[in-house]
Amino acid sequence: MIPKVAMIGGGSWATAIIKMLSDNTLPKEIFWWMRNTEAISHLQNYRHNPNYLSSVEIRIPAQNISNDLSKVIKDADYIVLNVPAAFLKETLVGITAAQLKGKKFISAIKGVVPDENLIIGEFLHQKYNIPLSDIVVISGPCHAEEVALEKLSYLTLASVDLKLAGALAGMLKTRYIKANISDDIFGTEYAAVLKNIYAVASGICHGVGYGDNFQAVLISNAIREIKRFVDAVHPINRDIKESAYLGDLLVTAYSQFSRNRTFGNMIGKGYTVKSAQLEMNMIAEGYFAVKCIYHVNRKYKVDMPICRAVYAILYERHSPSTEMALLTEQLN
Repeated sequence: MIPKVAMIGGGSWATAIIKMLSDNTLPKEIFWWMRNTEAISHLQNYRHNPNYLSSVEIRIPAQNISNDLSKVIKDADYIVLNVPAAFLKETLVGITAAQLKGKKFISAIKGVVPDENLIIGEFLHQKYNIPLSDIVVISGPCHAEEVALEKLSYLTLASVDLKLAGALAGMLKTRYIKANISDDIFGTEYAAVLKNIYAVASGICHGVGYGDNFQAVLISNAIREIKRFVDAVHPINRDIKESAYLGDLLVTAYSQFSRNRTFGNMIGKGYTVKSAQLEMNMIAEGYFAVKCIYHVNRKYKVDMPICRAVYAILYERHSPSTEMALLTEQLN
């Protein structure tokens, strides 16, 4: 039986994964849900996403693209969740646990569900009774823009069920995509959330005038902060220098394609949060993530000075230059 894969979300990362699935040679049927009816019509008629990665040719039958979520997930074996974490609950309104029972889930969301303060795997498990063994988390380092250009990129697929992770890795491998597997579902997902916060910090530092030397110090401290946090939340034997952790952090903190770094840079230059969000017209997951991690860390009490600084700037409206100056005295 040919597996059926449903993509939920219409952004750049969703478009990139659709491209991977389509370019992969294993047989599969692909379905795509997105909210925007004009984008759906454009995709059906012209085979390109009008809003994101518009150079990518979409090779999915027109009838497989829809804004009817129940219809898209009904026959799917695998469901790829790829909407911003802040909108996940809204997207799934009206969908019941019974509709999702028996399906395999792939989280391509690098964020925390606001109000719940849960990473996506925990949210699915607690709110929809999805077994952890039916959930896979995708992490990088892998920017959607470079996938569109077919530049060599690496993915890590993490699950407590390594066989499932391997099956998904097999569906995503292409000439330009290499895919590894891991059993660290909690560590990789939290690391993917945290790296967005540190990319915001990196952008703020650049915006207020710090150079490459301090950026290097910032990111070397950031990977240690990630290690302290994931070790506290899920203490297993892991190598924080692997690409799913350190690699994903580096590309998000330094790349020209990083929306979180771009957002932070605007904040550092004096934009308000609202004005930066409006001008970007894209979601910077790090903005929502830092508030969630700040509250989650009340339980674990991990030393996280960079996260605290970003939270103070974004939510307590502290001066970016003052907060970063204070941070310089805490890093080494």
